[in-house]
Amino acid sequence: MRILVTGGAGFIGSCFIKTILKERSSYEVVNVDKLTYAGNLDNLSEVQHSSKYHFVQADIVDFEKIKKIVEEFQLDAIVNFAAESHVDRSIQNSQIFIHTNIQGTHSLLEVARTSKIKRFVQVSTDEVYGSLDQGGYFTEETPLSPNSPYAASKASADLLARSYFKTYGLPLLISRCSNNYGPYQYPEKLIPLFIIRALQNKELPLYGDGLYVRDWIHAQDHCSALLSILENGKEGEVYNIGARCERRNVDIAHQILKLLGRPKTLLRSVQDRLGHDRRYAIDPSKIERELGWKPKFHLDDDLPSLIEWYKNHESWWRKLS
Repeated sequence: MRILVTGGAGFIGSCFIKTILKERSSYEVVNVDKLTYAGNLDNLSEVQHSSKYHFVQADIVDFEKIKKIVEEFQLDAIVNFAAESHVDRSIQNSQIFIHTNIQGTHSLLEVARTSKIKRFVQVSTDEVYGSLDQGGYFTEETPLSPNSPYAASKASADLLARSYFKTYGLPLLISRCSNNYGPYQYPEKLIPLFIIRALQNKELPLYGDGLYVRDWIHAQDHCSALLSILENGKEGEVYNIGARCERRNVDIAHQILKLLGRPKTLLRSVQDRLGHDRRYAIDPSKIERELGWKPKFHLDDDLPSLIEWYKNHESWWRKLS
């Protein structure tokens, strides 16, 4: 199978590419990335010389260029990671989120339709569902109720994708995953931000009361789930991906400080984010039941080794933070 991975220089996209090249020797990957601030080819240094890997710098909104790439490499499938993904940035300026997440997805869908792509996976997020109270979980039947410009742009892209399945019969699948963690995550995200600041004895900025709950999954588990969806998922279906690991932000901060031997006085409460969703929690029963996927990692077990990774890769994050 020849696969176009968009946004493959980002945190999760690069992990997916490395997963494919490690586990599927017959597959070939073309990585298309615009190389915005969050795209980093250093994430792919271990595979950059592989004959099964190709990189092309391009914007997914550029229909003609993407179509040319698909035709040149005779691609079979598209897995779309390309997205602006930071909620804070979407609140400050939503225009680029509309450009990439909606217009870019539309361009890819048109390429897939006109090039008769055999498989299209739209990689989405649990944030399209909105916010949960104390009880319950997001399922694939939960109504879309996005609360930030970022989440709204991803929900819009999901609906566009669904329409291409219903209208044109495009062989399409949608995944919605909980919060990811792991090596090579851009330092603006919560866990690497807290680790890096604690390593430098700097204050850890905690939104509001710190009691916001997120459901955490290792990027490698996310990527193994996506590979299962790509290969065995049912066309037209949505698959939620999660590891049943809910944690409050303040508890993660305390855990990191404890593991690094730093004082709790480094925690600093900052003004809350606008429209901050209180809780996310994914029910992954469908993908577990239908595709036999199970997560292998757990945040509590992984934090010590993740901290060591950031200690040992200071040259990587120093260039970014």
